[in-house]
Amino acid sequence: MNSRSKATLIGLSAVALWASIVALIRDVSVSLGATGGAAAIYSVASVFLVLTVGFPKLSTFPRRYLLWGGLLFVSYELCLSLSIGYANSSRQAIEVGMVNYLWPTFTLVSAIVFNKQRANWLVAPGFLLSMLGICWVLGGDQGLDLPGMLGNIADNPLSYGLAFVGAILWAAYCTVTARIADGKNGVTPFFMLVAVALWIKFVADGGGAMSLDLRSGTYLVLAAAAMGFGYAAWNVGILHGNVTILVGASYFIPVLSAALAAMLLHAPLTAPFWWGACMVCAGSMLCWRATRGQRTPVSARAKTGSGV
Repeated sequence: MNSRSKATLIGLSAVALWASIVALIRDVSVSLGATGGAAAIYSVASVFLVLTVGFPKLSTFPRRYLLWGGLLFVSYELCLSLSIGYANSSRQAIEVGMVNYLWPTFTLVSAIVFNKQRANWLVAPGFLLSMLGICWVLGGDQGLDLPGMLGNIADNPLSYGLAFVGAILWAAYCTVTARIADGKNGVTPFFMLVAVALWIKFVADGGGAMSLDLRSGTYLVLAAAAMGFGYAAWNVGILHGNVTILVGASYFIPVLSAALAAMLLHAPLTAPFWWGACMVCAGSMLCWRATRGQRTPVSARAKTGSGV
């Protein structure tokens, strides 16, 4: 096996690692709390990133990237982790994770609107299919059911709202950093900032009980490893592997994530949910296909890692 194939396989391992994030964050949050659990995950993940990716020389980074990229990155990760942690049930955590996976579609649309990315007509049905898929997921056992979807969201508007805002924030991060990052990768210091922000929130909220035992500690390490090693593996794949295969595979993360979460969290999912999840994936892939063969700016996925 040549070095390019090995790098591609390493990059593909990141897809599997990120697909486990929803289940792992949810499990840690149950034991350590939404904020405390997320703070612990990002703290341990920061250590893993220092050991694998290393800590960059910040003086070589564009200041605009450190400011705006850091702000958007931290805001997104806060939305992601807290939206899952605040979910009322395992099923709801999976649904919230699916809302977060609107970001690939939003990212490509943002690139077209703001970065002058050229695309063909497939972007319109791709966007509509992704949004329809989320409506299908949130409709519950009835599938596409507007009253059911609104009732589902009303049950926990904070979690669903954070997930949706997070998807928009990551699209903004990708769009902005594609223009101002100058090829720099700030994932390690940004992860540290996320951990600091979460610990500050934890203290400001009055702390809280954190039940750390062997099981929760194991899941904590696994969640941190999935995040930290996921970014490290993705960078290797993007820099030295087959980018087309990696980006194409990444669009299947929503379905893989839901399958792993359903198994690990013991939350059976109905047929309408799977139809919706597949529609989200198909919509993202249509948007991606709309840009194939066009002149594409180097995406933030290639420069700074992917969203999870």
